[in-house]
Amino acid sequence: MSETFHIVSDVMTRTVVAVGRDALFKELVQTLGQWRVSAMPVLEGEGRVIGVVSEADLLPKEELRDSDPDRFQRLRSLPDLVKAGAVTAEELMSSPAVTVHPDATLAEAARIMAVRGVKRLPVVDHEGKLLGIVSRGDLLKVFLRSDQDIEEEVRRTVVSYLFPGDSGIHVRVDEGVVTLSGRLRDTARIPVAARLARAVEGVVDVECHFRGVGRDEAVRAT
Repeated sequence: MSETFHIVSDVMTRTVVAVGRDALFKELVQTLGQWRVSAMPVLEGEGRVIGVVSEADLLPKEELRDSDPDRFQRLRSLPDLVKAGAVTAEELMSSPAVTVHPDATLAEAARIMAVRGVKRLPVVDHEGKLLGIVSRGDLLKVFLRSDQDIEEEVRRTVVSYLFPGDSGIHVRVDEGVVTLSGRLRDTARIPVAARLARAVEGVVDVECHFRGVGRDEAVRAT
């Protein structure tokens, strides 16, 4: 059976490039370029995350270098003007950092990214110390699960749970799309089966093609 991903610690990158709060502007640019990353955590003390500095935080220094904004423009772009004059990570970083805990589900991490508009999340322990980093690409690793692995989990966690002892339920998975079919006495469980199957990591979509016992018409739920 291939590896199963369920929580952030399963997919996060554990080797993380980070800087201290006193790191200077040029060091930040050099570090981002050297490691080919677009953002990195800013740490203090024994590795506690206090912020994140990104390429977007550094760009105002170049963007506003030759500008002479009027009063309205200065008020509208005050945060960028402040960053244009900043020289250290502490002055440039976005703080407080948007983080996630290692035991968070992948869905929870994805929701945080979507709501907060970030592409990656530092992973921290209960003291706020850096453990790793998780990116959008890391979250997509769940879709690398094999069809066979997904089928086995659907049989174990959905079919066996909802339809114990019913050998007439068929599960097929093709390119991550789960198809459930067969004959059922209790068709009220079909929407529940679809919902549980869709919650299995790596599932792209779910289709249900059931027939109620004693009925000619198909009962469908997607």
